[in-house]
Amino acid sequence: MYRERLTLTALSCFFLMRMNMMKIVIADDEPLARIRLQALVEELGLGEVVAEACNGKEVLSAVHAYQPEIILLDIRMPGMDGMRTAEKLGSLHPLPAIIFTTAYDDHAVEAFERQAVDYLMKPIRKERLEQALKRAHTFVQNQSPTPPPSQVPTARTHIRYFLHGETRLVPVNQIYYFISEQKYVVLRWMEGEVLINEALKDLEQEFAGQFLRIHRSTLVAMVQLAAFFKKNGRSYIRLKDVEEPLDVSRRHLRNVKTIIKDMRLPSQ
Repeated sequence: MYRERLTLTALSCFFLMRMNMMKIVIADDEPLARIRLQALVEELGLGEVVAEACNGKEVLSAVHAYQPEIILLDIRMPGMDGMRTAEKLGSLHPLPAIIFTTAYDDHAVEAFERQAVDYLMKPIRKERLEQALKRAHTFVQNQSPTPPPSQVPTARTHIRYFLHGETRLVPVNQIYYFISEQKYVVLRWMEGEVLINEALKDLEQEFAGQFLRIHRSTLVAMVQLAAFFKKNGRSYIRLKDVEEPLDVSRRHLRNVKTIIKDMRLPSQ
C-alpha cells in the first residue's frame, strides 16, 4: 500500500530572507529524482528548497505552509497528478511559477495551458534547469503583490512553443503576423515561422490594440503596417519587414481602411 509522506527541509531564517532567494518546492514521487533536483538547485544557487512532496496533495500542503515562489512539479504522480495540481494552484495570487519536470513529451501543450513557466524533460540538465529558474524569477518578479479590484488580464510579452524537448519563447514585439491553418496557428516573426496550438480569436482578444484582424485567418502586428493597396480587384496589406503582401478580406476591409487612414499610411 502506498503511504503518503511529506519531507520538509529545514532552512535558517537567514537564507529565507536573502534578497532574490526564492522558495522552491520539489514534487516528484521518485526520491532519487528529488535528491538530484535539490542538489542541482543548491549548486546553481538560484533558490532554496523549502519542501519536498511526492504527490499533488502534499504539494498543496507545502504551498499552504511555505508559500513558495517556484514549484518543480512532476506530472505523473500517484493520486493527484501534476496537471490536476497545477489546476488547483491556478487560483492563487500571486501565482507560483510552475516548472513541469517529466520523462514524457506528450503533455507540453496542456502544460502551457496551465500557465507553466517551463517544461523540462528528464534527465534534467543543469543548464536547462538554470534557464527555467531564471524564467521563473522573472515571472514572479513581474507579478503584482495584490490584484487590483477590477484588473484586466495583461497580455503576454512572449509566446511559448515547444521544440525538441525544450521550451522556446518568441517576444510578442518581434511577431509580424499570425495565420490560422487548420488546427494550428502559424506565427511569423523575425527568426522564421513557428506552429502554436492557440486559437486566433483568443490571440485577437488578448492582443487587442497590438494586432489587427485583416482576414478571418490573419492577424497582423499594428507596428508592422506599412501600406494598403489594391491589385486586380483585391485588397492587400504590406508589412515593413515582410516581402510578400497579405490579403485583406472584404469583411474586414472597412475597418482596415479606417486604421490605415488614422495611421496616415500610404494607400493606393
